[in-house]
Amino acid sequence: MEESRYPFLPLDLPESASSRNTNRSNLDGSGSRGSGSRGSGSRESSLTAELKKRGHGSRSWIKIDKNGNSKILKLDKATIMTHCCLPAGDLRLLDPVFIYPSTILGREKAIVVSLEQIRCIITADEVILMNSLDECVLQYKSELCKRLQTNVDQAEDLPFEFRALELALELVCMSLDSQVKELEMEIYPVLDELATSISTLNLERVRRLKGQLLALTQRVQKIRDEIEHLMDDDGDMAEMYLTQKKQRSEAYLLSDVRAPTNTLGGTREVSNSSPVSPAGAFSRAPFLQRAVSSIMYSSKYQSSMGSSPGGENIEELEMLLEAYFVTVDNTLSKLLTLKEYTDDTQDLINIKLGNVQNRLIQSQLLLTAALFVATIFATVTAVFGMNFEDSTFDYPSTLYWVVAITGVACGFLYLSFLFYLRHKKVFPL
Repeated sequence: MEESRYPFLPLDLPESASSRNTNRSNLDGSGSRGSGSRGSGSRESSLTAELKKRGHGSRSWIKIDKNGNSKILKLDKATIMTHCCLPAGDLRLLDPVFIYPSTILGREKAIVVSLEQIRCIITADEVILMNSLDECVLQYKSELCKRLQTNVDQAEDLPFEFRALELALELVCMSLDSQVKELEMEIYPVLDELATSISTLNLERVRRLKGQLLALTQRVQKIRDEIEHLMDDDGDMAEMYLTQKKQRSEAYLLSDVRAPTNTLGGTREVSNSSPVSPAGAFSRAPFLQRAVSSIMYSSKYQSSMGSSPGGENIEELEMLLEAYFVTVDNTLSKLLTLKEYTDDTQDLINIKLGNVQNRLIQSQLLLTAALFVATIFATVTAVFGMNFEDSTFDYPSTLYWVVAITGVACGFLYLSFLFYLRHKKVFPL
């Protein structure tokens, strides 16, 4: 029943539909142009390789069903879009070639999950996980299969899609928390060492760790915002109840199968009780049957939509998201605390550097004042060292008095300069 409702193309084949069409076009082209067109064949092969490089070729996916059975498949975008009823933009979020932030999207028949390295499509019956050698992806596959196989005979508290989504959130939260702990163990000693001794090596290490801190904070912040956005929108949460929507669609199909029989019997009763012509009753029966069935289908659809997951029914998913929202928010708080500690250390370093700069300025002021006084003394002695005739030079003791008086005056001037700087509180003495 399920395979008929979600028909896959031949999934076990390694070739995709696009690759088969490309090969068919290559065969037709070679038959029309002849066997000697090697240049055109090479161009077509390069075009095919370019298309696969851009994401149009088949990729390796892991299919996990409700029983925990996993299977590796080669699927292209067209096959997945047909099977899951997804637009091309949603599949682009899962493409490893492009870099997109973490996203959780609820669609009509699937949930698109792109959380860090875990990129998958969750339906009501299976999980289509992008195959990768990443440790987180392998852990997600093994853990999901283990949980599904363990609880296969037990009563399920959560629908299949929520169990798969919960495991993805759990692994991502654990991975982020472990990265935060490793960063804390690495950055605290470096910051303490930098606060003790400022060196180029320590500054370079702190700069590298601060870049990692900012990148990790952005990733955690994006996951937190995504979960908060889902919790704030009841419509998005109701859209993620895939199992209930599948059960309602199956109920619609059964009601549509039974509806024509009942409406046809009703028209026959009316025709027996009313004197109308047999030809007119026979010609109007299909029209009445279609009209009554359409009215019944629309009324059932509206009533079922009124009872769709909403209000108290979405509390199950809301509690699930709220638990991991608290976990991610706690991880974000650790990162913000670490960022504040980094900023405090940076402020302390700036204070120390400012203090050193102030001391250098004070020393420069003292040297400038001393140089000014020494210049005055050198000018006076240079005047008396000139070779010209004057009565003053007839007394050698005069030079001693001039040098002594000049030195005392310069010393007094230097002390006055220091007293002025202290009075203006330029620096304490």
